[in-house]
Amino acid sequence: MLNRFDHSMPPNGEAEVKYLDGDFRVVRPGSFVRCAVTGAPIALEELKYWSVDRQEAYISPEAVLQRHKEKLG
Repeated sequence: MLNRFDHSMPPNGEAEVKYLDGDFRVVRPGSFVRCAVTGAPIALEELKYWSVDRQEAYISPEAVLQRHKEKLG
């Protein structure tokens, strides 16, 4: 998998991630990314929701829906 990284020395700080269809690739090591809607940190191990088109991460399905509503409105 592309999102595997070495857990022996966990990186601190925010990661830079390339969001792909069904997976993501860590470009710059870190332990988390930020939700594009709430700004809350999301541990890479917990990252489940993102947009390939917008290259953004989301903390929850509700955050995804909120972003889509913003796009429409």
